[in-house]
Amino acid sequence: MNTKMHRKPFLAAVLITLIAFMAFNSPGEKYFEIAKNLDIFATLYKEVNAYYVDDVNPNNLMKEGIDAMLQSLDPYTNYIPEDDIEDYRTMTTGQYGGIGALIGRSNGRNIIVMPYLGFPAHESGLKIGDQIIKVDGIEVAEKSTSDISKLLKGQANTELELTIDRYGHKAPLTITLKREKITIDNVPYYGKVNDEIGYIKLSDFTTGAGKEVKNALEDLKSQGVKKIIFDLRDNPGGLLSEAVNVSNVFIEKGREVVHTKGKVSDWNKSYKALNSPIDAEIPLVVLTSSRSASAAEIVAGVIQDYDRGVLVGEKTFGKGLVQATRPLTYNSQLKITTAKYYIPSGRCIQAIDYSHRNEDGSVGKVPDSLKSVFYTKNGREVTDGGGVDPDLPVDRGNYAPITLSLVAKGLIFDYATIYAHNKPEIENPRKFSLPDSEYEKFVDWLADKDYDYTTKVEKTVEDLIDYAKKEKYYDDIDQQIASLKQKVFHNKEQDLKKFKVEIKDLLEEEIASRYYLREGMIEASFNDDPQILKAIEVLSNQNEYSDLLAVNN
Repeated sequence: MNTKMHRKPFLAAVLITLIAFMAFNSPGEKYFEIAKNLDIFATLYKEVNAYYVDDVNPNNLMKEGIDAMLQSLDPYTNYIPEDDIEDYRTMTTGQYGGIGALIGRSNGRNIIVMPYLGFPAHESGLKIGDQIIKVDGIEVAEKSTSDISKLLKGQANTELELTIDRYGHKAPLTITLKREKITIDNVPYYGKVNDEIGYIKLSDFTTGAGKEVKNALEDLKSQGVKKIIFDLRDNPGGLLSEAVNVSNVFIEKGREVVHTKGKVSDWNKSYKALNSPIDAEIPLVVLTSSRSASAAEIVAGVIQDYDRGVLVGEKTFGKGLVQATRPLTYNSQLKITTAKYYIPSGRCIQAIDYSHRNEDGSVGKVPDSLKSVFYTKNGREVTDGGGVDPDLPVDRGNYAPITLSLVAKGLIFDYATIYAHNKPEIENPRKFSLPDSEYEKFVDWLADKDYDYTTKVEKTVEDLIDYAKKEKYYDDIDQQIASLKQKVFHNKEQDLKKFKVEIKDLLEEEIASRYYLREGMIEASFNDDPQILKAIEVLSNQNEYSDLLAVNN
């Protein structure tokens, strides 16, 4: 066994123990318990390293222990080792050195999912669907997306050579491009939905989010827009300061946006709008989803608490915790929850039980008995306990199993690539509609593709059969079960007809992205997105808009 490898971590642990003991010996029993447990940990660590049957990687072992310890606190207190610091900076600043493209993996292929307009990937001619074969001569077929991402990132102004496979080309292509400092837009799109209604999509809260929303609103107003749809769906949040800046675009100077409370009272703070708003009167609908979190929930909650606009969509995620980063030794960091935040009505939107959530991570149903009632500026009742409830609940709808299978297998994605190869241009994405004849071509193309799936009803029937056999009832009901299976088990050809509308909508959005990138994908959704359609309806009916913001509506 290599004892030298284990000696340094052990000595470091002993040193920590001694420091902790000296620091905490006087204050009392609590600090003695801390020192005692650190001593136990150091001793245990030494014994495992010395006597465990297999060789132990000290870095992995320590990180597993730290992660497990922090996981017992909450999901957002995390240890960030030196190797992950760059990714963390990208997440918080929106900046990195790279080519400006989103990559992903589909059917064993590493592909360009979306090149960002104006950055090296787009400028060099990379297209959605291009398969990455090599990065600077390094084969990447067996590498993960995160590993490939690290190869693509680097210092600005350094050259990079990609070898790609592109549909319609027999031989691989070699593309040379130069990395740049990439700044990811917080507002990936804004534009007019119709002559009076503007739309702003905010996808993140990194540095500059408030300024980007401000600029978007000013530009839309200069184009004659008189009402706004503000889309916060699937926005994971980010910087608290930017939540204040974004809220300030729509609310008066001096109004409180949020205040925080934590263990360290000196860190408790009230954050107010510091500037004059761009427009504190323009009719506003905010779109929310179950994945709108943190800073996105602050903004949605502020708009609701001041009756500044109508919330349409789904209950938000329910993350009312504030994190701060603390530097550790060896260039690592601790991201630690230091406080809870409270929006203007006084409520905290943190989920009461953040350890149990729905499959998508959103808040489960909270019993009314556990909620407290608060009031908006107009006197409308709102509650705490987990997320911000929309004023007008509207589901985005659940896709059929066949649709989900076609997306998961990358078949809608691949067909869009084929379509774009064969057709050099399409009309404006808002007007683009896939002809029925083209949908039939898509159905024919699927004939030899594997996209089978199991519906929930089929799974339930199979479970019934298993239970019936275990409990020896199957022979009594086998005929009824056979009849039930015949009725509910899917037929792919029939499902392609039955769910044609939703499959076709996704095809149109994916095809639009091949010609107009992210912007085209968003615009193509305007005509079939139920939440956007409801937002347009509300903004187009002043009485409905006012009623939703009135008491006892």
